[in-house]
Amino acid sequence: MLGDLLFWVLAAVAVGAGGLVFGCASMARATYALLAALSAVGGEVVLLGLDYLGVVIVLMMTLEMALMAVFMIMFMMSPSGLSPMSMRHNTRGAAAICAGVFGLLAAGALLAPWPERAGRAPADPTRALGLSLMGPQMLTMTVLGMVLFATIVAVVVLATRHGRYDRPPAGAREAARRGGEVG
Repeated sequence: MLGDLLFWVLAAVAVGAGGLVFGCASMARATYALLAALSAVGGEVVLLGLDYLGVVIVLMMTLEMALMAVFMIMFMMSPSGLSPMSMRHNTRGAAAICAGVFGLLAAGALLAPWPERAGRAPADPTRALGLSLMGPQMLTMTVLGMVLFATIVAVVVLATRHGRYDRPPAGAREAARRGGEVG
């Protein structure tokens, strides 16, 4: 009973926050709404018994949204990301495409000849999922994931010319050009 209630609450949060992504007037708010929606989806995956996968989804989306915020601050005209904007482009065409895709997916789910379950669910669904996705290469993929993460961190560190405290004090360049000291 509690699991069913939690399922519907997380589903409502996911759909509501997903709708807010397109209803917000700023990139910062849209980023937080997307994080909330994807975190709710991660919670749904945990409810399905795939704890590891659900936690990975939440952690991955949190990191992704943090990176999005960093790039938003670096490249947007309004560094706070709070300037009004519109994420509504070709709303009629997008609505028609969404309705068509939803209809196809719903028809596929309802009309597909679903097979009967053969056997019982595995004792450790996370391990079974990992083995079915990666087979004997699970260790390789885990190491590759850590190497890719280290590469992302190294690229961001190397891309910045200097840090916050490497800059000369305010007015130092002007004083150096005039031949005086900073006052």
